[in-house]
Amino acid sequence: MSANPFESALHQLKRVNAVRAFNADLLARLSVPEREVRVSIPVKMDGGSIHVFEGYRVQHSSVRGPYKGGIRFHENANIDEVRALAFWMTLKCAVANLPMGGGKGGVVADPKKLSKTELERLSRGFVERLYPVLGPTVDVPAPDVNTTPEIMAWMSDEYAKLTGDTSGAAFTGKPLSHGGSEGRSLATGMGGYFVFEALKQEASLPASASVLIQGMGNVGGNAAKIFESHGHRIIAISDSHGGVCNEKGLNIAEVEAYKKEHATLKGFPGGKNISNAELLELPCDVLIPSALEHQITKANAARINAKMVLELANGPTTPEADDMLFERGIVVVPDILANAGGVIVSTFEWEHNLKGEHWTEQIVFEKLQKILSQQAEIIFKYSKDLKTDLRRGAFAVALERLDI
Repeated sequence: MSANPFESALHQLKRVNAVRAFNADLLARLSVPEREVRVSIPVKMDGGSIHVFEGYRVQHSSVRGPYKGGIRFHENANIDEVRALAFWMTLKCAVANLPMGGGKGGVVADPKKLSKTELERLSRGFVERLYPVLGPTVDVPAPDVNTTPEIMAWMSDEYAKLTGDTSGAAFTGKPLSHGGSEGRSLATGMGGYFVFEALKQEASLPASASVLIQGMGNVGGNAAKIFESHGHRIIAISDSHGGVCNEKGLNIAEVEAYKKEHATLKGFPGGKNISNAELLELPCDVLIPSALEHQITKANAARINAKMVLELANGPTTPEADDMLFERGIVVVPDILANAGGVIVSTFEWEHNLKGEHWTEQIVFEKLQKILSQQAEIIFKYSKDLKTDLRRGAFAVALERLDI
């Protein structure tokens, strides 16, 4: 199997169709995005030179509503990755039963190498190139890898300047001061925890679970704190360069403080340093990949030693690995369910921007838990009825909702 993430996404379609046959026309439509846009974004650098960045926006399906999906700034971003992420967003919105379709954006850039002024010019340049195909009723972007609420505020402001639309509903994930939603930064991690709570009994997990987390960005870092606050032991966590483990449990506040001071986890006194590959294979109750795609593959699936894999990253498990884990009785909670908290709360933000309202964090999380608990139960029952895994169960539910 190729490492091309979009090929993996299409393979997932074939996997679900093998256990529950769907309309061939529906599968054909979902196999090709409705629109793909590539743009060049010239940015004046602080030194006076012009650097041209490459950007993408893939609008996969608008069957259920406006395209919805994040924008990532990453030096390895490419059209196949963005295409796959847009596809998964279509399925994710259908799984959450949202009135949204799937989209995704990317810019080939390393924000760490840009000054703040260069980053702002790049962010506004992205909107300048793409604003004719964006908007509250057309396509509503949000943050993703290496993009922040501040970047969303710049983009929202640029869109307002170019179009005159001041609703703020063209972009979500904005700061509270710019119409953002309460709880948005916690949404993906909190949503993952709500799904875990809904399914932990089915996976025969203990009251206090041992947890591995690959990735300690916004999603992984918040998930660590949320799980820890509910009495679970975080026995290992990592960043892009490696991780740290302690079988008795890590103090996440201490880990984050050390990382902030030293810019690395290497040498953390409260645990043993490990690689990301080693982290994935440690014995645990719950493994949470919250970094990038294709982390669990046929090369390491036989050595995964968890009772549950809770996918807070997009596409961390390849189709071959899915089959291997299912045969071994390991419950894989798929990304299109496990990490749907982000797009759900983004949709809340879009909704209250359009209505001119603002919801409290309590209301946001109550609505989020209700949606995810209901959908987790539906998907679990569907997978049992089909005698298949949760991913194929989730895909089947989504495809039924898209067959309109």
